Amino acid sequence: MTRIQVKTVSIITGNAPSQLSQGQKAFNALIKQIEKRRARLAAWEAAIPPYQRKYASELVPLVEDAVDLRVKLVHCLDRASEQNGLSRAERRKIASVITQLAGELVAARDDAELKAIYNRHSRSDYDSEEAANIKGMKSVLEDVLGFELGDDLDLGSPEDILKRAQAQIHDRQTRYDADRQARQERLAKRNKSAKQLAREAQQEAEEQLLRQSIREVYRKLASALHPDRETDPQERARKTALMQRANQAYDKNNLLQLLELQLELEHIDQTAINNISGHRLRHYNKILKEQLVELQQEILRVEGGFRAQFGISPFVDLSPSTIMRDLAVEIVGVRRTIRDMRKDLLAFEDVKTFKAWLKALRHQPRMVDLGGLPF
Repeated sequence: MTRIQVKTVSIITGNAPSQLSQGQKAFNALIKQIEKRRARLAAWEAAIPPYQRKYASELVPLVEDAVDLRVKLVHCLDRASEQNGLSRAERRKIASVITQLAGELVAARDDAELKAIYNRHSRSDYDSEEAANIKGMKSVLEDVLGFELGDDLDLGSPEDILKRAQAQIHDRQTRYDADRQARQERLAKRNKSAKQLAREAQQEAEEQLLRQSIREVYRKLASALHPDRETDPQERARKTALMQRANQAYDKNNLLQLLELQLELEHIDQTAINNISGHRLRHYNKILKEQLVELQQEILRVEGGFRAQFGISPFVDLSPSTIMRDLAVEIVGVRRTIRDMRKDLLAFEDVKTFKAWLKALRHQPRMVDLGGLPF
């Protein structure tokens, strides 16, 4: 995406910064905060696409290979557990490793053979355990949410449980909103005090002034940029593009972008910025505060979407400048896990080597964790 270079809007006077008015200081501070958040948002927008490409082209195939090796490892362990010469303690250790690995794999893959191996070594039944876990989750959800999810719910489908919970929450919120609106309408019909009426009138007048402040800047730009008044095709195309930027800024109540356009087109100069009246400055500062909040919300939305897409915990620090490095580290870790698993598979060919592998496992429990690979 091509970034448009814009002139920086700020109040600059010959006086020392400490001699600026409170409104002028607030204006400059808000501009700096907005520029900082703009840069953060732009950094996320630039960093995510290459991350997505590298994730799909390099990490996903490696993870698939690692999961396939896990499956092979479970089968090899299952066969190795039948070898002669193993002690009872060694067989218990093998069963423990198989139970953990097969359980993780069955949760991600509906594999009947893996499930049978899990059941045999865990001396349990995977489906029964899963049904009990889901039933427990349903009970906990009902306690937390304060309503029953219904006996007709498919306990074998976590997705159905989640959808039912969301539907119940939506219905309850709808009823709450309807009751709240009805109360507000009843209150609105009551006689309001003169103080309440005056406050509402003041708030409405303030909102109108804020809209007028943005509208005045926009009208000046629209008058100068109207492409229909331009006969030169190249200039008409330029003004059309600028008008589109002005329209987008106006639609979003983006005062700063409108002011930047004015500076870019030299419809105002630094002197005009420096001499914004205190009354107008108060309006501008309020609009800029709202813009700052909207930018922060957009940053949170983009970052939250990125975390959700790639399964990154909300407690992990993220930065657009480091996500590619973090991905590279993760890729190296998966490659190392694949290499180690391939070495481990060789150990199962000989009972003595296998017994040595089991002994080493006591001190190197990576076979149980396997690097926390994603599925």
